Amino acid sequence: MNRLLAYLEEAVASLWRNRVRSILTMLGMIIGSASIIAVFGISRAATSGINSTFASFGQSPVIIYVDNSQNYPQQAQIHYRDLAPVKAALGGSAASVMPIWQKTFAVSFGSTRDYVPVNPDSAYHSDGLKMAEGRRIDAQDVNSAARVCDITQDLATKFFGNRPAVGNFLRVNGGQYRVVGVFADIKGSFLNSIGGTSNLLVPYTTYHSDLTDAPMDFLAIYPTDPLRADAVGKVAIAALQHVHGRRAKYTMQNTADQLKIFTNVLSIVGLGLSVIGGVALVVAGIGIMNIMLVSVTERTREIGIRKAIGANRNDIALQFLMEAVLLSICGGGIGMALGLLTTIGAASLLSKQLGTLLIPYLLIVSIALIFSLLVGTVFGTYPALRAAAMDPIEALRS
Repeated sequence: MNRLLAYLEEAVASLWRNRVRSILTMLGMIIGSASIIAVFGISRAATSGINSTFASFGQSPVIIYVDNSQNYPQQAQIHYRDLAPVKAALGGSAASVMPIWQKTFAVSFGSTRDYVPVNPDSAYHSDGLKMAEGRRIDAQDVNSAARVCDITQDLATKFFGNRPAVGNFLRVNGGQYRVVGVFADIKGSFLNSIGGTSNLLVPYTTYHSDLTDAPMDFLAIYPTDPLRADAVGKVAIAALQHVHGRRAKYTMQNTADQLKIFTNVLSIVGLGLSVIGGVALVVAGIGIMNIMLVSVTERTREIGIRKAIGANRNDIALQFLMEAVLLSICGGGIGMALGLLTTIGAASLLSKQLGTLLIPYLLIVSIALIFSLLVGTVFGTYPALRAAAMDPIEALRS
């Protein structure tokens, strides 16, 4: 250990004697490490935020909708009456089967009026959404087709200002609906910036009886076993074809699979960018090798003297290898610090759209140290071996 510490002290002294050259050599490692850490850290943090956002919306359903590429898609349209045979066919394999219409209706309270997306809701809630006021729509509301609604926080502010919303009545498409709950603000979700935050939910039975009798846009099926989602979707399609005929064509979309594909694409993009950043590390390693070869040439006489007084090949190789590793680790450490600062800054900005982000600090530090050590070892080995292979007599003559 004392021997290694002595070599380390000599390496530090040697690098400090040529500190300007050493700093310029480390710049490649600093830039390469910082770019890899920043890209990797930001991509992992963004992926964690997107996953947590989707997780807050609960179990992903299987979506069944009409295949519009068929000759007569209107004959395959899904009607409210189709809900009963689909539920009967699925039995206990589906926790919930819900009709979905995507429509906008006029909503007003007093003199305040606006067009708002109105969505159906059921008593099945697998999400983690919290309520700022009141409660969620329950089974009794659905069974009785009650004229009640849940609204998002921005609608509560728009129609009722700072007053409590629960207990008040909104006029939806001409009918009176009592507000029973207000969702807590979820504006940290990036989905809000895509689809907007305004939503009003009513029991799906009420939606059909009071707001529309048009064919539904699609069926949302929540399997009791998420691993059997595709099988459940096929059973639902078979039930619809039994009602509408075998020529009726439907498309199934497993939204859980879509989420996996989306997050996988993000991971691949992040990995690809990290690999591109790794090219800078290779360039930095070549720079370290180059400067160490120059150092070997400059210190030829020193190498000869060391060998003449008893230093063996391993001592010489270790001395120069330690200098290369020290250059690499110092540059990688500074680059890691800059990369972490960039990641933290970017995460604070992205959190406004994606919610809470998780930065894998331990993984980032581990990757930075491992890559720095590898670059110094790999690119410092050849100059070290070249120095160790020198003939002491020839070295002294030079």
